[in-house]
Amino acid sequence: MYKIFIRPLLFLFDPESVHHFTFRLLAIGGKLPFVRSVIRAMYRLEDPKLEREYFGIKFKNPVGLAAGFDKDALIIDELSDFGFGFIEIGTVTPLPQPGNDRPRLFRLPMDKAVINRMGFNNRGMEEAVKNLRKRKSKVIIGGNIGKNKVTPNEQASDDYLKCFEELFPVVDYFVVNVSSPNTPNLRELQDKAPLTDLLTRIQALNDTKPVRKPVLLKIAPDLTRQQLQDIVEIVKITRLDGLIATNTTISRAGLQTDEQRISDIGAGGLSGRPVFDASNKVIRFLRDKLGPEFPIIGVGGIMSPEDAQQKLNAGASLIQIYTGFIYEGPGFIKRINKYLRRQAGTSEFFNN
Repeated sequence: MYKIFIRPLLFLFDPESVHHFTFRLLAIGGKLPFVRSVIRAMYRLEDPKLEREYFGIKFKNPVGLAAGFDKDALIIDELSDFGFGFIEIGTVTPLPQPGNDRPRLFRLPMDKAVINRMGFNNRGMEEAVKNLRKRKSKVIIGGNIGKNKVTPNEQASDDYLKCFEELFPVVDYFVVNVSSPNTPNLRELQDKAPLTDLLTRIQALNDTKPVRKPVLLKIAPDLTRQQLQDIVEIVKITRLDGLIATNTTISRAGLQTDEQRISDIGAGGLSGRPVFDASNKVIRFLRDKLGPEFPIIGVGGIMSPEDAQQKLNAGASLIQIYTGFIYEGPGFIKRINKYLRRQAGTSEFFNN
C-alpha cells in the first residue's frame, strides 16, 4: 500500500516539508493509545533468533534507524512502535543551529537515493536531553554528536565533550560524527592526528564515569585505503567500541538521474542505493583488519531484505536504514527482520 498509494502522493511535495508533516502526524497519532497499539501489532516482530549483543548492550533485533531522521528525539516512542532494534538521534551539537539554507534535501527516485546538505540542523543538546527524559519506550538509543558550524576545528573537541557530558545520562551509546560532508572542514577531523586527539579526550572523559558507555566512530565511504588503515590504528589506540560504516558520499558516479538535475542540486551527501557497494567495500576492509568480533554497524544503501543480508555478509554486526525507510515505508523493518529470521540457522546469517 505504501509504495503504490502513499509514497507517490508524498513524493509530489518538497521532501523536507513531507518530513515535518510526517513527524506531526506521528506525534498526533502517538497521543492516541489505540493507534500506537495497532501500529505495534502491524509492524513489530520480536523473536529471540533476532537478538544480538554488542559492547555490553542487548539489541532486540539488528535493524536500527540511522542518525538524521529524528535529530532532536522528538518522536522516539512513536518510531519505536515500528520495530526498530535501536534508534540513533542527532547529529546533536552543543548549541541550536538552523543548518544550511533550503532547499537542502532532494530525492533521486530513479536511483532510489537522496542528496542532503542539511548541515547539522538541530535544536541543541539541551533540547535533545529534555526530549529523551520524557520518552517511555525502552528502545536502545544512540547519541550521534558533532560540532557547531561556527566552532573552528582547533576547538572542535570542546563541542564533542560538551555533548558527551550532557547526553551521557540519557543515551546507551555514542557516535562521534566527523564524516558529514555538509559542515565546512568537518571531514578534516578524520585525519589521523586530530581524530586520535579527539577520541582520546572523549575516552578520558568516559573513563571518569562510574560506568563507561560505548563510543563508536562514524566514517565516510570516500576514505582512501591508507585513511582506512589509519582508522584501524586509531581504533586500537583510542580503544573504540565500534565503527559505523558509512556516512553519505560526495561521489556522483554511476547515477541514472539526469546530469543537469544533479548539477542543479549541487553539493551534498548522497545516500541510498548508490552507496551500497562502496559501504560494503569499507565494511569488508574493516572486518578483515579488525577481526571477527569487533562491532561494526553497517549503513548505506539497504533497499531490500536481501541488501540487509548482504551487508551482514560483508561483515556488519548490526545494520541501520534511513533512505530505505523513506522509499520502502514503515513495513520495511519487519520485512527485513522476517527475512533474517528465515535465514537464522544458515551459514549466511550474521556471517561474522
